[in-house]
Amino acid sequence: MAVTTGATRLVTGKVRLSYVHVFEKWSGGEDQDAKYSVVLLIPKTDKATIRALRVAEAAATEAGKSTKFGGSIPKGLKSIIHDGDEEADLDKNPEYAGCLYMSVGSRTRPGIVDKNVQPILDSTEVYSGCYARVSINAYPYNTKGNRGISFGLNNLQKLADGEQLGGGTRADADFDAVDEDDEDVL
Repeated sequence: MAVTTGATRLVTGKVRLSYVHVFEKWSGGEDQDAKYSVVLLIPKTDKATIRALRVAEAAATEAGKSTKFGGSIPKGLKSIIHDGDEEADLDKNPEYAGCLYMSVGSRTRPGIVDKNVQPILDSTEVYSGCYARVSINAYPYNTKGNRGISFGLNNLQKLADGEQLGGGTRADADFDAVDEDDEDVL
């Protein structure tokens, strides 16, 4: 269940994470600033989170009318919320099916905690494929003629492990513990 904490700020329900860069900044290209980022996969069945996203987006649009859009809401305003069934390359990202997806980022490192609200310091604990709740905020932008509503990344709470996306595996899934006397391993 999503929790709205202000007109433009919310905490999602349980979402799946993809393209996770929350422990170190990452840049998608030469002309982009490095930042912390993650793609959120929001199940279309999570009506509470989707409703909260739309409410926050509408509040940011209204705020942007006076701060970014010159007194009126422009036609064709861009949104970063996308339909995985219609806009994603499902051959490359089949996990996007049945989900809305959005990329959120921040110049400052997000707080990262586990389901007991204890800090997660091990970067291997939060990966593409795990499940989390994410604190985000909607804001208007008007940059070089591009106008729209985006969402910033605030904090992240890991809820559960999931199958790793992108073909990789975790080391603890590949190996068993080995006794020092076990010569068959060597």
